[in-house]
Amino acid sequence: MEGRMLRRGRAAVLGAYTAQGLGYAVVVTSLPALKERQGVDDTTVSLIVLGVCVFAAGGSFLADAIARRAGSRGALVSGLALQALALPLIALPSPAPVFLGAFALYGLGLGAVDASSAMQGVLLQRAHGSPLLGGFFAGYTGAAILGALLVAAASALAARVPALGAAIALLAAGLWAAAVAVSGTRRFAPEDAPAAGQSHASRGPLPRRGIWIFGAVILAVFVLDSAVSTWSTVYLQDDLGVVAWVAPLGYGAYQVAVLATRLATDRLLRRVGARRLVAGAVVIAAVGCAAVAALPVAAAAIAGFALAGAATGALVPAAFGSAGELDTARSDEIIARVNVFNYVGAVVGAVAVGLLADGPGLAPAFLIPAVAVAAVLLLVRAFPARAVRLAPGDRVENPAG
Repeated sequence: MEGRMLRRGRAAVLGAYTAQGLGYAVVVTSLPALKERQGVDDTTVSLIVLGVCVFAAGGSFLADAIARRAGSRGALVSGLALQALALPLIALPSPAPVFLGAFALYGLGLGAVDASSAMQGVLLQRAHGSPLLGGFFAGYTGAAILGALLVAAASALAARVPALGAAIALLAAGLWAAAVAVSGTRRFAPEDAPAAGQSHASRGPLPRRGIWIFGAVILAVFVLDSAVSTWSTVYLQDDLGVVAWVAPLGYGAYQVAVLATRLATDRLLRRVGARRLVAGAVVIAAVGCAAVAALPVAAAAIAGFALAGAATGALVPAAFGSAGELDTARSDEIIARVNVFNYVGAVVGAVAVGLLADGPGLAPAFLIPAVAVAAVLLLVRAFPARAVRLAPGDRVENPAG
């Protein structure tokens, strides 16, 4: 019975990660069509993306608040429902206030799902006794690639905006289905709400040092991720002068490497442990970004972006998994706070690289994510040194705690 419960919980959480990745890719890659439909300029689109990041950070705290009262499963269902409500409003032509409000609502749901899916993933892998987050994040990445392809196919149609609306409507239905699947699972691990009559404050302070350490790791990773996602195609096309069909290959190579690494991350964590895996990933990422900055050749840039993706694929699951074990009784709160660094890194990566693009150029600008990720070497000792199989309820002894 327990094995069946764990399998059902694993499938539900994987479904939530998949719905999240698909939804984010569809929304982001649909921005040009939405921009045309609403008649807004590039500045407005940039402000929308920034607003989504800000509201997503708020959504992470919202997930924490809901998790304290209804458990992280309730927070995940709520976040999925918020996105499912927002997406039809985004898909349909609407006045500017409604359109912008829909993106704010989507941002809240995005942050809530980012945080609560990681909370659920940590609880599930603790109950399972073995790393699972790599596989969950692989589901997210694979769905994101599929979402981008779906939007590309919709854009090729003559009536691309109606096709886009239908795609988003189907996605909203998928989010509702994921919410139902998650809410239908039994509790496969003890939720981290305090016992009756016991407040969180009465159990002592949160491990703030560990939160800042793993938050800094997440921030560095998303500085890299945002820099590659935002500027890799621009760099290849504008700075290196490649033909139009080659330019997206840098980002494509990055995403394929992320997916391949995430599919292997859980196995690597069991074999070599988080500390060695993170150290190796950091070196690979720094080398990849440095190659992009130092070698103004398209093949070298694409290879560099792929190396960066291989590192990103491992670092995110390892950081969230280790953060969740700082204090197993309060892992939801810890993950909600660490997740906020995700959006800070995303904004810094896009903006900092863009600012340098107007001065020295995009090539040296990729030294920013190289330095940010290389700095994680100073924090590697915070990760568990040896490969560990977690028994339900166990705590990984960690110097960051």
